[in-house]
Amino acid sequence: MARILVIEDNRDLAEGLRVNLELEQHKVAICTDGARAMITISEQRPELIVLDVMLPNQDGFGILQQLRKRGLAIPVLMLTARGEETDKVRALRLGADDYLTKPFGLLELIARIEALLRRSNQEKPPPVGRKLLFGEVEVDQATRRVWRNGNAVSLTPRETDLLLTLSERPNQVWSRQSLLKKVWGHSVEIASRTVDTHIAELRRKLEDDPANPQYLLTARSAGYWLDLKSPAQN
Repeated sequence: MARILVIEDNRDLAEGLRVNLELEQHKVAICTDGARAMITISEQRPELIVLDVMLPNQDGFGILQQLRKRGLAIPVLMLTARGEETDKVRALRLGADDYLTKPFGLLELIARIEALLRRSNQEKPPPVGRKLLFGEVEVDQATRRVWRNGNAVSLTPRETDLLLTLSERPNQVWSRQSLLKKVWGHSVEIASRTVDTHIAELRRKLEDDPANPQYLLTARSAGYWLDLKSPAQN
């Protein structure tokens, strides 16, 4: 059982989500006004937030941005009214953990929520003292902090999870399905471009030339891998 906050101005949809999530033994609260979202988050202290993009007075992007600026790492599943890639990329860049496009299937929504909660509950810090170095990038795996050229890099929790997962088996290919299951907890049946979008964001933040990456590489039709044998390592 988890405390879930649904921030959605469509009352019928919000109540429908409440009923179905409560059937899954979760405790559910609803907020229908974007202006009250942060207050409700403080009051309810949710373990997961389902957040609609289109809200009165304050949109979901603004709420998500405030949430992450305050250092709150609550898992957030965004609901977008359109399937436009720009909306999805914006949500992920602001720190969303996952997204669904309306209309969506209830079973998929519940599966994604369960995956986010499972991942959140199972996360453990990596061994103390381990550091990952490639090119001008340094990753402290104990504190999950990242630097590039000596400057701190701001990664979302999922971007950090993905980078650390790739580093578990460097120079070996991870399939998209295995990354979805390991980082997001999704079953392989759930189709998603989440991995591709997060890899693109990591390249933008860590590679000198994101269009021609040296370290975060694509294995055509297979997946992704972290190259620690690059000449820049020698």
